[in-house]
Amino acid sequence: MQVTMVKKILADGSPCKKCGEAWEKLVSMGLDSQIDRVLEVHEAQPGQGEGAALAARFQVDRAPFFVVNREGEDTVILSVMQLIRKVLEPRKEASLSLDVEEAEAALQSQTPQSIIRFALEQFGADCAISFSGAEDVALVHMAAQTGLPFSVFSLDTGRLHEETLAFLEQIRTTYDVDLEVFFPEPGAVEALIRTKGLFSFYDDGHKECCGIRKVDPLKRALSTRKAWMTGQRADQNPATRTSLPVVQEDPAFNGSSDVLVKFNPLSHWTSAQVWDYLKEHQVPTNSLHEQGFRSIGCAPCTRAVRPDQHEREGRWWWEDASKKECGLHVASDAPGKTG
Repeated sequence: MQVTMVKKILADGSPCKKCGEAWEKLVSMGLDSQIDRVLEVHEAQPGQGEGAALAARFQVDRAPFFVVNREGEDTVILSVMQLIRKVLEPRKEASLSLDVEEAEAALQSQTPQSIIRFALEQFGADCAISFSGAEDVALVHMAAQTGLPFSVFSLDTGRLHEETLAFLEQIRTTYDVDLEVFFPEPGAVEALIRTKGLFSFYDDGHKECCGIRKVDPLKRALSTRKAWMTGQRADQNPATRTSLPVVQEDPAFNGSSDVLVKFNPLSHWTSAQVWDYLKEHQVPTNSLHEQGFRSIGCAPCTRAVRPDQHEREGRWWWEDASKKECGLHVASDAPGKTG
């Protein structure tokens, strides 16, 4: 593989500011040695030089840009962060012997930012942020601040609010991330609706529908991962999440390694702390929050709540509080373990 960076020199002979910032980012992360060639496009000499030839060939009118050649095939990348995440991947290969209980003890009193940095230093882009709501976008923002590679995925159940879909796209563009979206298997959805209709969960519980629309897609999303990161908080559901660790093994969704590690950096934060962070850093949020929706899932199973109600009262309100989990997160029996 060969990586070529194309910079721009302005007409007055000064370097392009964005090109300089991109190079500084690579240097600060120790990745400049992975750039095989650096070419220049001179505004004062349009069309001249190898850099200009590449710009013309790929019809690129911005700088910097990167050309990655793999086995004779060229790919153009227009963002340094995309290059880092997609190609350079300066991650440390995670050891399968990672002591999860030891990590839990060490990180238990650390800030979410420190937990996220630890996770990304260990796993890099192999640690995927499960993204859907306010807590998750806080994680994306914190991860972006580290400058380390990470990946993001989301589950589109086919019954999300339009506002949620617009929010997903907003995060994709705001943070310049490749938001990988996983969908339920069409055949399974069709079979459920054909036999039980569109709203069977109101009569016999949400587990079956969530299993098809959420749990099965999550299994596919994690099948190639070594670790994942969630926005779970211990106070989200006192009936199921009170002993939520910040690091745990997740045998329920084993990924590409013998041990799938799950990070919950916001475990000890409250809802108020999350929202204080979002407001302080001007992080984008789902517009449904402004309409009284505090915990947002699928449209038929989510409703607004009053200020004096717990956020989970807006989810599956027809069921007992101890059942208000969709199956994405298995209750934890002991620190560091998932049961």
